[in-house]
Amino acid sequence: MAERLKKKILETDKMVDLVAGPDSYRSLPQLLAVTETGQSAVNVLLSLDETYADVMPVRINSDSPSAYISIMRGCENMCSFCIVPFTRGRERSRPTDSILQEVKMLSDQGVKEVTLLGQNVNSYRDLSQTTVPVSFSTDTRLSRGFSTIYRTRQGGRRFADLMDKVSLVDPEMRIRFTSPHPKDFPDELLYLIRERANVCNLVHMPAQSGNTEVLKRMRRGYTRESYLELVENIWSIIPDVSLSSDFIAGFCGETDEEHRDTISLLDTVKFDMAYMFAYSMRKKTHAHHAMQDDVLEEVKKRRLQEIIDTFYSHVGERNRRLVGSHQLVLVEGTSKRSEEEVAGRTDGNVKVIFPGSMTEPLTQSSTTFRPGDYVIVKITEARDGSVRLRGVPVRLSSILDFSRNQISDSDQPTNHKSLSNSTS
Repeated sequence: MAERLKKKILETDKMVDLVAGPDSYRSLPQLLAVTETGQSAVNVLLSLDETYADVMPVRINSDSPSAYISIMRGCENMCSFCIVPFTRGRERSRPTDSILQEVKMLSDQGVKEVTLLGQNVNSYRDLSQTTVPVSFSTDTRLSRGFSTIYRTRQGGRRFADLMDKVSLVDPEMRIRFTSPHPKDFPDELLYLIRERANVCNLVHMPAQSGNTEVLKRMRRGYTRESYLELVENIWSIIPDVSLSSDFIAGFCGETDEEHRDTISLLDTVKFDMAYMFAYSMRKKTHAHHAMQDDVLEEVKKRRLQEIIDTFYSHVGERNRRLVGSHQLVLVEGTSKRSEEEVAGRTDGNVKVIFPGSMTEPLTQSSTTFRPGDYVIVKITEARDGSVRLRGVPVRLSSILDFSRNQISDSDQPTNHKSLSNSTS
């Protein structure tokens, strides 16, 4: 906003004395000095190398067991609907050592879960590291049905390498990441997710559309077929994976037939979570310059509702398969609806509501659950139209304890099928 509306804010509306972009924090003392002379000051230039590596965030909610860590900035995918490359600039990755230092600091503060953040998080590449570990190749999915309009960086430490190091800082700290791009899922990353107990078996795979022609107009760099092949590959490596995605309804030129392909993709994959939106054109994007926002608003809303309805019709079915299973839940706090219950999330990021205390059957001692506790919960209820589960606590646990003594595979359901007959 600072870059896009600087003239309106400063000159037309005269709302403020100073406009500073996200990369200008180092020049704030000089900019403020200018305003003290009665002049307006502005710096909205985007840096090619600013990563905020030496800025250690202050945690406002120190009681939360979860925290977020920014590992890279910018994006170069240049999707035709997206403003991020123009407001956040080129991709630049934060040095690995700086990230590991922050993970260690959060671990020392008792944080039990961190989410690694970036506009295109799995394209992370720390070029300050000149050597690549032997255990990881430079493979991406670009040779297997995925493409990009920019030249991929070579060398340095990749996202899989970073995840390897982050997961070793504290085996009792869950690791998540968002938001990735489907092109950057080498098999090494998938095997790491499967093998490390504290790396959550949740993969976010923004599809945006289920139609190849719409994906081409969006400049996403993959086809429907290559996306589904990646889904099947993920299922083959991580059978109990949870998949989430993003969808846009009513992109420029989208026909009813193209929309139906998105519905069929939802029917095929049956995502555990999805973020669903009606298309809204943004200035400065490729679509703004080269396309027409020609899908009527009422059509966008209808298609969006069909996407939402289709998603919820499957998430209820998937959650019902979890009934009777034992899940390791990280307690986040008291349930909003009852002070007698607590809420937390599974490894797959599904919210679970369960009683906030329990009595040990052998010792008759009472245990009260607090934020940051890992609790094994037996799932007892999954309601249609809801992404939440209900359960009863079994006992306190830990990531390693739950991993070593996991209930039999029959109690940890998977419902993934081959897509060999469903990729067209």
